[in-house]
Amino acid sequence: MEGVIDHRMRRMLTALGGYDRCVTEFVRVTNTRVPLKVFRRLCPELDQGGVTESGTPVYVQLLGGNPSLIAASAQVAVRAGAPGIDLNFGCPTKTVNRHDGGSVLLKEPHRVGDIVAAVRDAVDPDIPVCAKIRLGFEDSDNLLSNVQAVYQAGANEICIHARTKINGYKPPAYWSVLQDLPRTPHTRLIVNGEIWTPEDADSALRQSGCEHLMIGRGGLAQPDLALQIRAQRSSRAHYHPLPWTETVALVDRFYHDNDSGNLKYAGNRTKQWLGYLRKFYPDAQTLFESIKRLSDIHDISKTIRLHRKTLEQPGSLSAAA
Repeated sequence: MEGVIDHRMRRMLTALGGYDRCVTEFVRVTNTRVPLKVFRRLCPELDQGGVTESGTPVYVQLLGGNPSLIAASAQVAVRAGAPGIDLNFGCPTKTVNRHDGGSVLLKEPHRVGDIVAAVRDAVDPDIPVCAKIRLGFEDSDNLLSNVQAVYQAGANEICIHARTKINGYKPPAYWSVLQDLPRTPHTRLIVNGEIWTPEDADSALRQSGCEHLMIGRGGLAQPDLALQIRAQRSSRAHYHPLPWTETVALVDRFYHDNDSGNLKYAGNRTKQWLGYLRKFYPDAQTLFESIKRLSDIHDISKTIRLHRKTLEQPGSLSAAA
C-alpha cells in the first residue's frame, strides 16, 4: 500500500480505533545504512514516542537483502524511538524483487533467517522484531523452511500473507495452508491477506488456526474495519459501520492535510484511496469519477465539497444511510 499509508493516514485510522499496531511504508535499505533523517521523515511518530496521536505503536518497516546494513539501519530507527522493527519479505513488485528485496528472498530461506537474526542481535531484546512473508515465491515449497528460519532467528512475530508472489493479490488467499505450520511459544503467528470484512476475518482465523490477524487493503476500503471485526468477535451487534457521509469527511480532510500541497501530484493519494473505498461505498465511485481527471488543487477541493453538500440535501440516500 505504498503511497497512501503515510503518517496522516495512520493518524486518521488509529483515531477511529480498533488497531493494536501500525507499520510504516517500507524503508528500502540498499547500499548504505539508512540515515536518521529518512526515518524521521517517513515516521514522524518517532518524535512522539513512536506512537500515533491516539497512542497506537508504529513499527518501522525495513526492506532489503543485506543483513548487516538492515541491522545497522534498525539500530538507527530504534535509537530514534521506534518501538519495533518489521521486516518485509513479502513485497511482490518486480522492481523491488529485481533489487534483491521483498518476496524474492523467499527463494533462499537461509538469507531470510540471516537478516532476521542480524536485526535481532543488533537491537535491544525488549524491541520486538517481526517478519512478514508470503507462502513463497513461485510456490509454497519453501514455506516451512522460511518459517523455521524466522523462528530460529528469534523473531517475536511472523505474519504470513497467504498467497505466493506469483499469486500477487489475486483472490483467493489460502489461509488453510497455515493450519499445518508448527507453532512456537516464542514467536506469534499472524495471518494476512484478502481480509475485507469481519466474515473474512473469522474465516481467516478459523482456517489458519491463528489467533491474530493483520489487515491491509481492507482497512483502506473500510476505515473502521478493525472496529467492525472487534465488534463481531465480541458479539456487539449494535455496532453500525461508518456511513459514507462520515467517511467522505475523512477523505476531505485527508486531501487537504496530505494531498493538496504538491502542484504536480495534487489529488493522487486521494484518488488512490478512493480506488479502495469504492469497493464498499458506491458514492466513492461517483466522487472518483468526478475528480479522476482533475489536477488543479482548487478544482479538486471544490468537487469534494460539492459532493459532500449534495449528500446533505433532503432525500439523499447516502445522507439517510
